[in-house]
Amino acid sequence: METFLGIDYPTLWYLVVGLLFSGYAVLEGFDYGAGSWHLFFKKDLSRRIAINAIGPLWDANQVWLIIGGGALFAGFPVMYATMLSAMYIPFMLFLLLLVLRSSAIKFRSAEKMLWWRKTWDIVYFVSNVLIAFLLGVVLGNILQGFELGENFSYKGGIFFSFLSPYAIMTGFTTLSLFMTQGAIFLLLKTEGRLHARLTFLLKKGMIFFITSFAITSLYTLIFIHGVTDKFKEQPLFFVLPILAFLAVANVPRLVSKKRYFQALLFSSMTMAFLLMLVAFQLYPVLLPSTIGPTYSVTIYNAASSQKSLGIMLTMVVVGAPLLAGYLIFLYKTFNGKVQLDDTSY
Repeated sequence: METFLGIDYPTLWYLVVGLLFSGYAVLEGFDYGAGSWHLFFKKDLSRRIAINAIGPLWDANQVWLIIGGGALFAGFPVMYATMLSAMYIPFMLFLLLLVLRSSAIKFRSAEKMLWWRKTWDIVYFVSNVLIAFLLGVVLGNILQGFELGENFSYKGGIFFSFLSPYAIMTGFTTLSLFMTQGAIFLLLKTEGRLHARLTFLLKKGMIFFITSFAITSLYTLIFIHGVTDKFKEQPLFFVLPILAFLAVANVPRLVSKKRYFQALLFSSMTMAFLLMLVAFQLYPVLLPSTIGPTYSVTIYNAASSQKSLGIMLTMVVVGAPLLAGYLIFLYKTFNGKVQLDDTSY
């Protein structure tokens, strides 16, 4: 098996895919989080400001999802096909909600009728909440495992089997973390009465996240088998949950000092450390089988050919700096407080 810097190609591609979806969760996470507060703002002006805060960024952040999905399909086609079979309903709902969310952003302020704007406000709020929730549900199902049999065929249910208690808890934890990030991001972009309102809402969001995270973590330790085995084998990785705890504990302190950018960084670090924890827990498995470990999808039995992985890794080396440069330019260009004009949403 070919290697680069002593790391085999499937492992390298596992890291690439993980990095892409982590980037999507961090950057698009505060977009979904900001939208999940939408109906908590009572005035039309406040809602317009909140939408325009993410206006220049939300479609650019979708790039991470597109590239991540493409990288998953190209590098681990077996995993891509198996997961879509198992998670067909939530992924179809996810795509539908993405369309509705995009439509709400574009159409909400196109007309001034009250019923028109209220309708799109509800569509926008519900789509953001459900997208964040569904992303957590999918993650919870991956951690819990699927009923996979021979040839990685999915043997489980289709319609509501993905809504297990653990998946629901993971969904609420993801939603609460996104809402916390969204509130911090909006604090960076707003001022006046809306800013004061967001300061109050952020406290509620933090309580929501800490409660959800504590319940989900306790359930994971008690009912998800083998979750501590990796840490017994590699005690050094105990640093990941410790770093995640320290990062989230630092957020309220930074917010109280009105250091919102640093607070956003630490909330993003919390998400990154938690996703690293998931990746470490699963590796080298991509989709665990609840029928038997021999049926699990791993980075080795799901990977493309060595030549394909080598070519794609070369493309990553070339494309990653371009993507990073584009995002840095975008965020620097649209830095600062939101100012509405005739072209605003």
